[in-house]
Amino acid sequence: MEHKPKSRSRREFIEGAAALGVLGAIGTGYLMSSCSSSGSGYEMPAFPDTAPDGPPLKAGLIGCGSRGTGAAFNFIDAGPNLEITALGDVFRDRVDGCRKSLKEQRGVDIPDKNCFVGFDAYQRVIDSGVDVILEASLAYCRPLHFEAAVQARKHVFLEKPAGVDPVGIRSVLASGRMAESAGLVVISGTQRRHQRDHVKTFSMLKNGAIGDLVSAKCFYNIGAPPFVRRQPGWSDMEAMIRNRGNWNWLTGDLIVNLLVHNIDNLNWFFEKHPVRATGFGGRHHRPSGDMYDFFSVDYVFDDQRHYQAMGRQMDGCTNNIGQMIYGTKGYTNCQNRIWDYDGNITWEYSYPHDQEGRPMTRDLISPYDQEIINMVTAIRTNNPVNETEGLAYSTLTGIMGRESAYSGLDVSWEEMMNSGLKLGPETYSMGPVNIPPVSPVPGTPPSA
Repeated sequence: MEHKPKSRSRREFIEGAAALGVLGAIGTGYLMSSCSSSGSGYEMPAFPDTAPDGPPLKAGLIGCGSRGTGAAFNFIDAGPNLEITALGDVFRDRVDGCRKSLKEQRGVDIPDKNCFVGFDAYQRVIDSGVDVILEASLAYCRPLHFEAAVQARKHVFLEKPAGVDPVGIRSVLASGRMAESAGLVVISGTQRRHQRDHVKTFSMLKNGAIGDLVSAKCFYNIGAPPFVRRQPGWSDMEAMIRNRGNWNWLTGDLIVNLLVHNIDNLNWFFEKHPVRATGFGGRHHRPSGDMYDFFSVDYVFDDQRHYQAMGRQMDGCTNNIGQMIYGTKGYTNCQNRIWDYDGNITWEYSYPHDQEGRPMTRDLISPYDQEIINMVTAIRTNNPVNETEGLAYSTLTGIMGRESAYSGLDVSWEEMMNSGLKLGPETYSMGPVNIPPVSPVPGTPPSA
């Protein structure tokens, strides 16, 4: 199958298509927002430890890498009568690897007839008789796959990020609205909204534990990404996909692909998205691709509150992943602690104890399991949940910061929502790709 997206220069990020009528809100239906959130009466929702029993639910996995394989395990483990019945990926070796892991670790045997390879594998998984789609493929493909799944009336687990460009995000928002109208469940892979310690901390802030929220920062600073060297016989397309962690059109760059977790955490806690970004970044060490090694972005809300987001992928540097929110009475790491401005801990999340009675440092149920448990629960209790908007808006927040850093210009939310920027090659097939490994250079060079 050959996919032909509309070709646009990345420099045209404020030109072109209108917002396709999706500027309005989409009902997100977050499980955690189902409780009263007025004043000091906000209550943390009770997440189930396992999904309820019910008729068998069959899931198909699109994208059989490590994250997709993990999502398949999460689905099988979420409750009774849950099956993985179809696998799809661009590459045969990834399907085979996932299939082997399912057989060895969960005793699940996927028949040959339900293992699909190629650029049309996503559609064959959707058409294979499944009830649920686990979408964990290339971020570039996610809008197309999500649209096809919703049109086929499938419930969807949608990994992060929602896409890599504004055109894709608008498609995701439109598909999310369609899913909501059809009563489908959509759960996103920004799993902290399903992480019990984070959700409890959110409830503490909703009830005034640090006063009014003033500002914040977030960071995703880690080592260099893997570099996959091109092998003899690989086409341009295969070489790029195998080395996807270094190509903007496939991942959205590190601010969209990785820092989106922390951006989503802050957007969630502030209960809004920024309206403007001023960013910078650069490239020093990557041996391939066109992505930056680091970003730093100042985000501004419509009420002039700010948060700063930074991301870096370099070896030999200090690593840290997290976020902080500062209020009029104290501050929090958004996960498990609140401090006053004298440095005293004023609240700490209570983790469970192990069999010897010692306190643990994490909850018994991981957020990766919890998000799928919540998804199956929503399906089986006929209580549709739709997390499309939160994922799409957090992804677009990252895209807004990326485009500001790439261009050297302030970029607004309105510009992104109306942008015609569409990344990627003109044709999507195993062959040549005319995308040179040249990173954006912001600004105008000084006169000689």
